[in-house]
Amino acid sequence: MNLNKTFISVLEASRKLRFISDDTINDILNAIADEIITATPFLLEENAKDLARMDLSDPKYDRLKLTSSRLSDIANDMRNVASLSSPLGKIISSVERPNGMNLTKVTVPFGVIGIIYEARPNVSFDVFSLCLKSGNACILKGGSDASHSNIAIVKLLHEVLQRFHIDKNTVVLLPTDRDATAALLHAVGYVDLIIPRGSSGLINFVRENSTVPVIETGAGICHTYFDKEGDINKGRNIVDNAKTRRVSVCNALDCLIIHQDRINELNDICSPLIKNNVTIYADEPSYNVLKTSYPAQLLQCANDHSFGTEFLDYKMAVKTVHNIEEALIHIQKNSSKHSECIITENKETADIFCKMVDAACVYVNVSTAFTDGAQFGLGAEIGISTQKLHARGPMALEELTTYKWIIQGNGQTRTP
Repeated sequence: MNLNKTFISVLEASRKLRFISDDTINDILNAIADEIITATPFLLEENAKDLARMDLSDPKYDRLKLTSSRLSDIANDMRNVASLSSPLGKIISSVERPNGMNLTKVTVPFGVIGIIYEARPNVSFDVFSLCLKSGNACILKGGSDASHSNIAIVKLLHEVLQRFHIDKNTVVLLPTDRDATAALLHAVGYVDLIIPRGSSGLINFVRENSTVPVIETGAGICHTYFDKEGDINKGRNIVDNAKTRRVSVCNALDCLIIHQDRINELNDICSPLIKNNVTIYADEPSYNVLKTSYPAQLLQCANDHSFGTEFLDYKMAVKTVHNIEEALIHIQKNSSKHSECIITENKETADIFCKMVDAACVYVNVSTAFTDGAQFGLGAEIGISTQKLHARGPMALEELTTYKWIIQGNGQTRTP
């Protein structure tokens, strides 16, 4: 693959998208959703080739795995995106200046968006649907772990695009080698934005090496603080759901922080975790309580590496604090600014937590598992932004647009 020619072709395809109606885009997305269901056996067959090369115990295995149910959900997400209003051409502001000039601030696509991601073939579908709906062409750079899956997915996308006489370079899959990554990171003039999705190592590498603007997404070190006025039933259910619903995703719980006054209820809070064999790394106070009933083979003493770790596995740390101030300090030190939760019945304490925690998503008595574009009513997501410039939290259609100023007048000129 000649990468320079590829980048030029994608840039040209992005310009053609500006003349495609939203109705046509919706028809394409719905057609792809139908094709996903029809092609499910083929997609699962190709995905199985990738799964066969990965150790079943690898935390990334679950992210890599496609199932009939997951493909059905992906198709539904595609239809949801099609049902949403277009984010393009929206007037953000409009004003007439004293000299009669009319200034309008209007939403427009970025142009070309590059996505670098690891073993998550669902990302290929999500990225394409959101980019097409927002008028952007996309360049996919998946990992070698999912190569068969991604090739099959892009083949499906190209077939539907060509059926609608749309340039297939609207979406391009790059080779999995490092040279392709390097070329994408330096495709200034061809690529407008790069979004990495994956481990903190991947995200850091992209941020440090890219000369194209980057939005950081993905890495999630999530905490849940059980306050001295927390409800035990809510706490038990939230901790179990946030930790065990899907351990390989970025919104999964990594550290439970518990108020010293409620530490004797820790066994009750953690008891549902036993059925999923969750290993707990406990600080000394919590260890002394948990050892009375939590299975010994699943309980370990915490060390310096236990906190501030994204486990992506059936593992969780427990930290004991004496007050909310200590909880906030611990979160500030160890958070990736993704999703943080407090369990409390005290509104004042909840308000302090919401005000002081620096994260994209802050929860009160709700599982962090809800940090997801579809759950937020956004149709799907291209990633969870953990930075503060341009976008924060689940990134969907609106976050894939920028804006331009349109200035209209009647011959006005500027005096010296």
